[in-house]
Amino acid sequence: MQIERYSYSPQTVAELVDLIMYCQNTEAHLGIKMREQADVFEISQYYQKNGGDFWVARDQGQVVGSIGLLKCNEKVGVLKKFFTYPTYRGRPQRLGQHLWQTLAAYVQTETQLTQLVLDTPEAETRSHYFYEKNGFQRIDRQQLPVSYAFPDRESLIYSKTITR
Repeated sequence: MQIERYSYSPQTVAELVDLIMYCQNTEAHLGIKMREQADVFEISQYYQKNGGDFWVARDQGQVVGSIGLLKCNEKVGVLKKFFTYPTYRGRPQRLGQHLWQTLAAYVQTETQLTQLVLDTPEAETRSHYFYEKNGFQRIDRQQLPVSYAFPDRESLIYSKTITR
């Protein structure tokens, strides 16, 4: 398995859409349409152009995980599109942890960000545990320091202070 910086290809986009739709709709039953997530079709422009980035994890050439960093300004970034297929979660694969460490290393070495925020559906308790274990704290929506688009499905908001 390998984690690589996103590079456009129609095959990668198709596999990424499959991953996202599986996690959001087949597994979590959120009913989110891809038209609510146009960023997936514009990753270079949406994430990479302004100092953020996006990574995909592959196993035998197939996309099995993703994570993105949207840089909102010089201080705040948003963790987005963090997905893995179920068989890659937890031990022995721990793909989520590896993807998170990739993004965290990028934030430390390539940005001056001081805060990361994210939204996650209220029903996704496994995600909440993961974020809290990795230093994120739940905040009220009114405390969100930036505005960004996300398909709101009774979302919880989390924040993490970046220390150097």
